[in-house]
Amino acid sequence: MQAKCCHVIPPIFTASPAKSMPANKVSSPVQISRAISITAPSDLVSTRDVVDDSTAAFRDYQSLWVSQRSETADPITLRVVDGAIPVDFPSGTYYLTGPGLFSDDHGSTVHPLDGHGYLRSFKIDGAKGEVKFMARYIETEAQVEERDPETGRWRFTHRGPFSVLKGGKMVGNTKVMKNVANTSVLRWGRRLLCLWEGGEPYEIESTTLETVGKVDVIDGGDQAATGRGLNVDVWDAAAAMLKPILYGVFNMPPKRFLSHYKIDGRRNRLMILSCNAEDMLLPRSHFTFYEFDSNFKLVQRREFDIPDHLMIHDWAFTDSHYILFGNRIKLDIPGSMAAVCGISPMISALSVNPSKPTSPIYLLPRFPLPSDQINSSSSSSERDWRVPIEAPSQMWVLHISNAFEEKDENGNSEIQIQASGCSYRWFNFQKLFVKPLNQWSKPADFPVINQEYSGRKNSYIYAATSSGARPALPHFPFDTVVKLNTLDNSTRTWSVGTRRFVGEPIFVPSGTTQEDDGYILVVEYAVATQRCNLIVLNSKRIGEANALVARLAVPKNLNFPLGFHGFWDPC
Repeated sequence: MQAKCCHVIPPIFTASPAKSMPANKVSSPVQISRAISITAPSDLVSTRDVVDDSTAAFRDYQSLWVSQRSETADPITLRVVDGAIPVDFPSGTYYLTGPGLFSDDHGSTVHPLDGHGYLRSFKIDGAKGEVKFMARYIETEAQVEERDPETGRWRFTHRGPFSVLKGGKMVGNTKVMKNVANTSVLRWGRRLLCLWEGGEPYEIESTTLETVGKVDVIDGGDQAATGRGLNVDVWDAAAAMLKPILYGVFNMPPKRFLSHYKIDGRRNRLMILSCNAEDMLLPRSHFTFYEFDSNFKLVQRREFDIPDHLMIHDWAFTDSHYILFGNRIKLDIPGSMAAVCGISPMISALSVNPSKPTSPIYLLPRFPLPSDQINSSSSSSERDWRVPIEAPSQMWVLHISNAFEEKDENGNSEIQIQASGCSYRWFNFQKLFVKPLNQWSKPADFPVINQEYSGRKNSYIYAATSSGARPALPHFPFDTVVKLNTLDNSTRTWSVGTRRFVGEPIFVPSGTTQEDDGYILVVEYAVATQRCNLIVLNSKRIGEANALVARLAVPKNLNFPLGFHGFWDPC
């Protein structure tokens, strides 16, 4: 696979993968139009900000990935620089996690995906109109090993899946699975967890952000598997040979938990997905879905074997299905040899697999059939989940905002999926976050919704996108928040202004029955003034001049790098 572009900044699209459940058909993805209105507060633009040559653009880009070694265990009240926190703002805490450290003190620099997890919290008190900020590193096993507690100096010893240690041990280094807990954050069952794509979550004490330790979310439980679709075959034998190497030599956990979870608000359940470590090297995939009640008690476990080599980052659910977009991969032999020798990252062992012109969508039954229907004739009409629906294009899906089911006029189930993705032609494992993508006119990612509508029909999607106003690197970093109306395909946007960028937006509902009645929280990275600001937008007024509700400045000495995913905790 020859990558023509390196940065994954995909469009938002909606798809109808199952017009009728028994039929293996899919509607073509519909790309939603973009950016019909862009507003920027006039005070954000000055003549000294307008520096748009390529050198300045790349310098701004690199400033988003500068390490922050300082932490604050004591809450700091943020200074309001624009507007004010509304008195009716729902009190709660916005947690944001992401990488915080990229360079050690011995010459090694790691990929952002391998950066140590840095957790930020913004505790908002609407009645007082104030926000208190804290930030601390997540003390994972790798962080404890690589940071000297006496001097505060760092020495990277783990390669990490995406990095090469130029200033550390390269050849023969088997420390690959560097659980940095840097990808997403969740508060559930009175427990605050930070997750990473490849290991168990870490629990954090919510009031101090101290690390409690690694969490066995399934408490070692091993219930009987249900839903599996394959008998023991040659790949089981291959897996048996790989396990001692992966688990023993490379210290990989048997279950690789994904960082993206789902919350079913109607049933008040948390859902987590895992796959087996050996599946990364085999042409089959084993997925296990776990569902927990509000007390973090495991109430359901479903397992599925899929005869396809897939890499899943995000997924979706409906009332009756788990949904997986099958990002097809394959083993890269030359890349594997270079990775084992330590001259390239371990992820080099994999590449995208463009052998088929379609993208599989697996609709997996969320609940087993009732016992009285298992052998009945009615069960014969159930769709065979082993057979994917083939979307008529090669689309690598990264993030999914929502999915839901509806009945059409004939009583057939129709599933709508809202996601961000990009063409296989433009995806490259090793070069994420390195170079910009110039083919897309309006890229977007980090799609989110009002979480009260998760798993059921929604009308609005919010995402980070680009105004395209900058001549150099016009598509990334993102500088705009877009609100997409799925009913009429209209869009409304709010832009932060020149040399200012944004990460993932988070929707905070106001408690009314209107889906878009609430606020958007997003961090602004103002490289022009070397500031990180918390932005509060009125979600109903996005696209209007008065969309900005408040801007609060993080102290300059605590500026932090670009975050990944956040969570709003109303407690």
